[in-house]
Amino acid sequence: MTMKTSNDNKQLIFAGSLIFLAAFTRLIPHPYNLTAIGALALFSGSQVADKRLAYFLPIAALFLSDLVIGLHGTMLPVYLCFAITVWLGTKLGANSGIIKTGLFSISGSIIFFLITNLPIWYGGFYPMTPSGTMVSYTAALPFFSNQMIGDLVYSGLLFGVFNSIKNSYLRPAA
Repeated sequence: MTMKTSNDNKQLIFAGSLIFLAAFTRLIPHPYNLTAIGALALFSGSQVADKRLAYFLPIAALFLSDLVIGLHGTMLPVYLCFAITVWLGTKLGANSGIIKTGLFSISGSIIFFLITNLPIWYGGFYPMTPSGTMVSYTAALPFFSNQMIGDLVYSGLLFGVFNSIKNSYLRPAA
């Protein structure tokens, strides 16, 4: 039987704290879609060893913040997108570089944009035609740019702060 070391527990607590701080960005005033939710999903998938917990933490944070700001009819596709982003984080790995992390972050933004803007999920806001689909996606471009900026900036912060603290203070004793 292996037992978690004190250092592993500290890393988990620190990672969990960063995840919930990131979730808080949904509750403070912000431009639409410029939050840390995508970044925290990627971070959780990458850094939390127990993959059940890696999925649970950001989805729970998302749900708890939705209870505060309001439940909505598009929760299923939104939550699915963030679950996919957690999965991307599992493929990213715990020790990836800046470029790879940035590319995975942008991938999460693109997936979110493509899935959540399908016109069928918006109950007829746009005609169910190819031009209606284009209008839907075109109207969502400002939200997409905010999403990508938020995902990139917050991913940089989450991964940067975590790795800096981990390498400085949470290193195993020699």
